[in-house]
Amino acid sequence: MNVNHYIGFDVHKKSISYCVKAADGTILEEDTLPAKRAILRSWARKRPEPWHGAMEATLFSGWIYDTLKPFATELQMGHPAMMKAIGASKKKNDQLDARKIADLVRCHLLPVCYVAPAELRELRRLLRYRNLVVAQAVQMKNKMSGLLMEVGAEYNKQQLHGAKYFTELLDRLEEVPESVKDLLRLSRGALETFETTQKQLLARLKKHPGLAERVKRLESIRGVGEVTALTWALEVAEPQRFRSIARAVSYCGFTSALDSSAGKEHRGPISKQRNAHLQTALVEAAKLAPRWNPQLAAVHEREVQRGDRNRATLAVARKLVAYLLAVDKSGKPFQIRTPATAEQEVGTAA
Repeated sequence: MNVNHYIGFDVHKKSISYCVKAADGTILEEDTLPAKRAILRSWARKRPEPWHGAMEATLFSGWIYDTLKPFATELQMGHPAMMKAIGASKKKNDQLDARKIADLVRCHLLPVCYVAPAELRELRRLLRYRNLVVAQAVQMKNKMSGLLMEVGAEYNKQQLHGAKYFTELLDRLEEVPESVKDLLRLSRGALETFETTQKQLLARLKKHPGLAERVKRLESIRGVGEVTALTWALEVAEPQRFRSIARAVSYCGFTSALDSSAGKEHRGPISKQRNAHLQTALVEAAKLAPRWNPQLAAVHEREVQRGDRNRATLAVARKLVAYLLAVDKSGKPFQIRTPATAEQEVGTAA
């Protein structure tokens, strides 16, 4: 089907500005719509010509994208960081932004970003919420320790968050204000709520039929636990979109920033353009995985001997990305390739 109209959407929480352009750049229509599903569907159904649309990826672009996509010949999301560079201007408003996005689509210059399927985005939202709850639980534990230190109370740090020990501790605390005891009880109640919530969310994700087998395969890599496997599966969504390990490593934020000019190159710290959720999970996994995985332990030891433990952790994280991508793409459990295995594969292929 030929596309006759190109539409740029400048999306906001309560309103959506749009601009419709013809192939030659002529403005055919522009207006503002309330950001409501029923109104968007009614507007899209009445479009007389096939159209190709685009919008910038924002916090609330997801539901707008899902609402309009069935009515478009093609609908795309623009990478927000790259669109700022392309559309930089002294004069800026919603109408002009919609025009620029329409031009980017019309001229095939839109820096397109990947949009995960709606079901995976829903599951990813649950996992990210679970991670937020875990972070709040850690903050609460630290606050409880801080309250006890403020009043000079003696306690066992390793046993503080055990239910039995905590109850006994409150009973034997002396010269501690009642307000501190009340705060400790409130903190303990909040901590138990956090723990219950995160376990329920994790159990729900593990039971999902579309994830269970995939997570099981990823866990075949020694040192990869269920949270790391779930994070990889839901943040990456479709591993086939990475044509190489280097692209996956860059997506996870383990590639150094590069400044190259006049034949000179300067490597900076690891790039901040990354999937922060995946980077955090893999860094934490990389700190523990060498304890159970001999191959990762060898990578870690090699880098430690060069004198930098942080680089050793990054090297292990990069190797983890390579293992996870290989397993996810192949659809088979992890298996170390040995010279004998390689020869056997060549013989089978022959």
